[in-house]
Amino acid sequence: MAKAHKHGALLRERVEHQHARVAYVELFFDLVFVFAITQISHTLLEHFSGLGLAQAAFLLGAVWWVWIYTSWVTNWLDPETTPVRLLLFGLMFLGLVMSCALPGAFGETGLAFAGAYVATQLARSAFTTVSLKGASPANYRNFQRITLWLCCSAVFWIAGGLSEGPLRFALWLIALGIEYAGPAAGFRVPGLGRSVTGDWDVEGGHLAERCALFIIIALGESIIMTGATAAKLPVTAVNLAAFANAFLSSVAMWWIYFHIGAERGSRLIAESADPGRIARIAYTYLHILLVAGIILVAVGDELVIAHPLGHTEAKMAIAVAGGPACYLLGNLLFKRVTAGWFPLSHLVGLGLIALLTFCAGLLPPLGFSLGATAILILVAAWEAVSLGPRQQEA
Repeated sequence: MAKAHKHGALLRERVEHQHARVAYVELFFDLVFVFAITQISHTLLEHFSGLGLAQAAFLLGAVWWVWIYTSWVTNWLDPETTPVRLLLFGLMFLGLVMSCALPGAFGETGLAFAGAYVATQLARSAFTTVSLKGASPANYRNFQRITLWLCCSAVFWIAGGLSEGPLRFALWLIALGIEYAGPAAGFRVPGLGRSVTGDWDVEGGHLAERCALFIIIALGESIIMTGATAAKLPVTAVNLAAFANAFLSSVAMWWIYFHIGAERGSRLIAESADPGRIARIAYTYLHILLVAGIILVAVGDELVIAHPLGHTEAKMAIAVAGGPACYLLGNLLFKRVTAGWFPLSHLVGLGLIALLTFCAGLLPPLGFSLGATAILILVAAWEAVSLGPRQQEA
């Protein structure tokens, strides 16, 4: 784009070589998802089992999908215009209903959760379709296809909300599977063809910043959880060590993502000739692994702070080791897409975590968690030192 342009009354104005800023209303919208992440974390903490993990992973997938779809939409539509602002306020209310229903989604509030989810997805998609008509023909057809895919998934969402037990989970897995398959399949619809990533002319820097802010949300929720638990305990050397360990794990996770990876990814997508392809892979799909890792780490930290000594139970070992592993895997794949290689530091970190799991029965919870945190710190320091010269050259 050689000059500033604005194709429609509700579309963002773009200027070449300028980064579209994140609007205050977008940050306001994100507050609902602070609550949603907290709900998922607490639900997992209270129901930590194989089924509980599966359900928490599913709920996170649904929450992330609502948020990332909205971030794509506000990449094209201008949130400073009154209609788009009103849309976001309406989506916030639906998101709040959905978040309130999260703890009982597989119980008595299932229909409320599914109804709020479907209303959010369809309302946003329909609004965007109307807004793009006549302003962006390719993207208008893209959102026609998206709306039809969401209508198909809505049938399974509502049917699941009306069902109970395993049938509900099965129907919802089909619904979410349809939605996650959509971008990869180009939202192919008979008679309407399929979308290509070239149609998804996102402003890369804006979308990268939005996803980075969601990582901040997840890290902030982790700090709130550990801080709230620690505040209820007496001040002892062991409790202080557990609290410090939880803080250091959050710092290490921040460093691993933000010190190099986030900025490099932002530059790559902003300069790419096909930003839609990078946005689909690196940000839409892969970032959920980072958020899942942070949530697991937060749950593990809370368990360790509450019971730092004694035997390391299986659920504690899964959270303490699984969280960093999931987070490092997400960063590994994200950096493979945005840097072009698999970071050796991350591969070594994953290997060390695998070795650490064999020590779960030999170490107390605090000792086991300290080992996991040390691995995160090692990965952060390794990458910072090894890529320092490259960053200076860039």
